[in-house]
Amino acid sequence: MSGPETASKIAAARKPRFRPKIGLVLGSGLGSVADRIEDATVIPYAELPNFPVAGVTGHAGRLILGTLGGTAVACLQGRAHLFEGIDPSVLQMPVRTLKCLGCETLIVTNAAGSLRADVAPGQLLLINDHINMLGMSPLVGPNNASFGPRFPAMDDAYDAKLRAAFKETAAKLGIALPEGVYLASLGPSFETPAEIRAYRALGADAVGFSTVPEVLVARHCGLKVAAVSVITNFGAGMTEEPPDHLTTLVQANHAATDLSRLLAAVLATLGA
Repeated sequence: MSGPETASKIAAARKPRFRPKIGLVLGSGLGSVADRIEDATVIPYAELPNFPVAGVTGHAGRLILGTLGGTAVACLQGRAHLFEGIDPSVLQMPVRTLKCLGCETLIVTNAAGSLRADVAPGQLLLINDHINMLGMSPLVGPNNASFGPRFPAMDDAYDAKLRAAFKETAAKLGIALPEGVYLASLGPSFETPAEIRAYRALGADAVGFSTVPEVLVARHCGLKVAAVSVITNFGAGMTEEPPDHLTTLVQANHAATDLSRLLAAVLATLGA
C-alpha cells in the first residue's frame, strides 16, 4: 500500500475536513508530549498497512490526529529504527503518509547524547544541520518522482525561518535553546569514547540513532523541517557515568515538560 492509500485510510478514521498542517515525530521517552493533543483520534501503527512498528521501549507506536497549540497536527508517537534490522526504504512510509495527509512541515524530536560540556542532560538542543553516519539512506533504490527528485538538495535541510521561530519562542518562555549539529549513528550500542572524540572533531554537538532518515524523506518530498533533541546524557568518556537506555528515558521524560510547552507555543505561532 502506498502513502496516498494509507493517508486515505487514516482520513477515513477522522472527522471530515481534518487536514493537518504540521507533522510531529516524538522520540524516546517523549510520548507524554502527545498527551497535550486535543480532540485526538489514535491509530496504532499495527493497523496501518506497511507502517514500520516501533519495537523499542519508550516508543508507543501510535499515530495521533488532533490539535496542539490550536493547530491541526498528525503526530507519530514513536518510531522504528534502522538498528532493528528493517529495510531502510520502509521508513519512507510514515513521512510520505504525513505529506499525503496535507502536512507542509515536519517537526522531529529525539533523545540524544551531548558532545558539548555546556549542553547538559535535561536541556533541549535545536538542530541546525546533521551528519549521516548510518551508512545508509531510506532514499536508496528506485526514485518515486511523484514525491521528489532523484538527487534532493540538503543544504537547507533544517529550515532557517522555522529555527528562528523556535529560538524566538524559547526566549519568550525562558527555555534555553542552543543550536547544534546532530550526528546519526546506526547503534544499537552506545558510542565508544574514541568515537565520541571523532564525532566532536567532525563538528557534531549531539549524537543519536534516528532523525536523519525522516529528514531525508521529508526534504525529498518538499516538507519544511525543524528538529529538536532532548539531551539525556553526555557522550562516552565525557563523564564517569556510562550511558544507558533507562537514563535516556528518565531524562527525556524530565525534559518533556519544556518540550511540550515549546512545541505548543511554536505551533500556535505557525498556525496563526
